[in-house]
Amino acid sequence: MISRKVNLEALDESKKYRVGAYSARYIAKVKEKGIPKYEFPEEGMSPRAAYQLVHDEQSLDGNPFLNLASFVNTWMEPEADKLVMENINKNIIDIFEYPQTDKVIHRNIVNMLGRLFNGHHTEFMGTATAGSSEAIMLGLLAHKWSWKNSGRGTGKPNIIFGNDAHVCWDKFAKYFDVEARKIPIDKDVRTITADAVSKKIDENTICVGCVLGTTFTGEIDPVKDINDLLLKYRKEKGWDIPIHIDAASGGFILPFTEPDFKWDFRLERVKSINVSGHKYGLTYPGLGWLIFRDETDLPEELIFHVNYLGEMEDSYTLNFSGGSAMVVAQYYNVLRFGRAGYTGIMKNILEVSQDLARKVNNLGRFEMLNKGERLPIIAFKQKKETGYSLQQLSYKLREKGWIIPAYCLPENAADIEIMRIVVRENFTLDMAAILVKDIENACQFFENGNKSGTKKSCPSENDMAHIC
Repeated sequence: MISRKVNLEALDESKKYRVGAYSARYIAKVKEKGIPKYEFPEEGMSPRAAYQLVHDEQSLDGNPFLNLASFVNTWMEPEADKLVMENINKNIIDIFEYPQTDKVIHRNIVNMLGRLFNGHHTEFMGTATAGSSEAIMLGLLAHKWSWKNSGRGTGKPNIIFGNDAHVCWDKFAKYFDVEARKIPIDKDVRTITADAVSKKIDENTICVGCVLGTTFTGEIDPVKDINDLLLKYRKEKGWDIPIHIDAASGGFILPFTEPDFKWDFRLERVKSINVSGHKYGLTYPGLGWLIFRDETDLPEELIFHVNYLGEMEDSYTLNFSGGSAMVVAQYYNVLRFGRAGYTGIMKNILEVSQDLARKVNNLGRFEMLNKGERLPIIAFKQKKETGYSLQQLSYKLREKGWIIPAYCLPENAADIEIMRIVVRENFTLDMAAILVKDIENACQFFENGNKSGTKKSCPSENDMAHIC
């Protein structure tokens, strides 16, 4: 989030200050008009008053348990919460002070994930990150450097990915001066294809990005087809082009629910994988992981060897300091659940998502685009013109506390408005039944002539290249 500069001079006096409901009781010597919003207060206040002000200001936030827009996990066991608080004050970069956390726990998880993704090395290269965005940028940066060292191309480097990928792919291209060759999704085939990749690729392609659960609809790119295409190019042209798998959503699901599905290091061209610990890895935000297939896939020049606080350490992250709490929480989850536990949890989540999809489909109003069969994400559009938009339906459901996004698909399908629901562990079959009833009631509200606001439809393809 970007914070904009506030022009204090232009603000009305009443907007410069907050007047706390508890100021008269708890806050001494406060100005009569309140506490300043945009400047440091001249004096502090009691911890109870400060807590109450912050707590109450957040009361307008949505309920995380009813937030079906986000993939981010919102619940952990009490024992995990305890470990989080015990490690909240540890900086993971301080390996001299906290060697067990970095050298043992962190390293163990990297190797566990490498093997979960069917790699076969004794010691894997990888790192914890602030989230999958940082992991993706680091992975792609390594591939850019490998392309540079190979001498394969002499032009501007480019990267190929779908225009339904997460915005961090665009950020990488702009931040690191790489041409983004984006593949528009089709109205009917909402992933990239090997054929579409073949039309974009050349000797300056540093990487092809495949997504295991796209941002818009949760669908899976055809990784094996693209892997076979790149093997063909290597054989015919000598182009050694890797695949980076954005498994932010699917990387902690498919290894347990579809262990025979080949999307990972079993495919030769897959050289790096990111996954979000704070999604279906079941930790809180923020935690991502980046795992390389082989140490040669991370160029040595990008690893910084730092003598920090009394010990040499290797650093390959965009930031230096980082919290230990979520890394420890991830280790707790792996030890606590194991393969059998994760398998049971993920299969249960899929069962709930598929039940929800059936119930939504049975309403007869929507065309299902994703029924939550492989990943716990359902997406649908309206079957016919109704006189109200899905965005209006989203706002109506917000009255019940549900946070469900409605938006338009990207370029080439920008006239299609969809609604997407993400099912997480804390969402139950009973909650699914309640949600579907609330959706039905909201639809009936509009169908009975109770219009709220102006219908907002998707712009034409010429008007838009991004989410509406």
